[in-house]
Amino acid sequence: MSMVPPSLLCLGLCLSQSTWAQKGNLPPPRITALPGSTVPAKSHVTLLCQGPKQAEGYRISRVGSPEPMDKEEQITSRKTNALSIAEMTSGKTGLYHCSYQRGGRWSQFSDPLQLVMTGAYDKPSLSSMAGTVVSPGEKVKLQCVSKINHDVFILTKEDGDHVTQNQSSVPHDGGRQTIFLLNPVSSTQAGTFRCYGAFRDNPYVWSQPSDPLQLQVEAPTAWHPSVETQVRLSLAALLLLVMVVLLAEAWCSQGGPSVKSDEPPPQWTDKRR
Repeated sequence: MSMVPPSLLCLGLCLSQSTWAQKGNLPPPRITALPGSTVPAKSHVTLLCQGPKQAEGYRISRVGSPEPMDKEEQITSRKTNALSIAEMTSGKTGLYHCSYQRGGRWSQFSDPLQLVMTGAYDKPSLSSMAGTVVSPGEKVKLQCVSKINHDVFILTKEDGDHVTQNQSSVPHDGGRQTIFLLNPVSSTQAGTFRCYGAFRDNPYVWSQPSDPLQLQVEAPTAWHPSVETQVRLSLAALLLLVMVVLLAEAWCSQGGPSVKSDEPPPQWTDKRR
């Protein structure tokens, strides 16, 4: 097998990277929201597009929109571009992505960021049908209920940005409900949960969050009897010992079990012979 000269190998790699860049296949940046992507109505939020140090400019746009929301602000020489939304409204919700410019070319789009506005409807209620302290491996059902006829309910964990489940609702007592299943539950699922209600025709506008539900996942503790229980167990053991002694004495006083001999009975001999 012939060896490829290092110079040709380097040339090949350079041409490959150049071709990759010319096709616009620069690695995608990362888009985040501060303080979070689940934003109360009329609150402030900032979108950040983070790319490599060599980036020459950035732009942020809503998925489905061909142009950036603000060209002058989006295409800049800053390494990390920020889009500031002073007051969150339903018209600014949706999926956002961003890209960066390098060498006159634009990178791939980042993964989409779901920007949600909360507080549009009254809050639902969230409860655990197995209690708030459960054991690992247990089947846990979280029930989200609302008097409003929401099409879907969303379960989030901790800071409200981590969507755990999104499920359709069913009728319940004049309103709607859904059951979120955690099966089997593990220690990593412990934390603070909330649920929201929404409608399919406006999926990024949610209700107020439910009151927080703190779920604890704890292994069963070893059984430690109380002092009173220990005394009772000791008395029971002593009584059992006394009964055994009495039974043994009664058995011995009766001579114990009869012993049967396997030897044949003695034979009588005639002494007159």
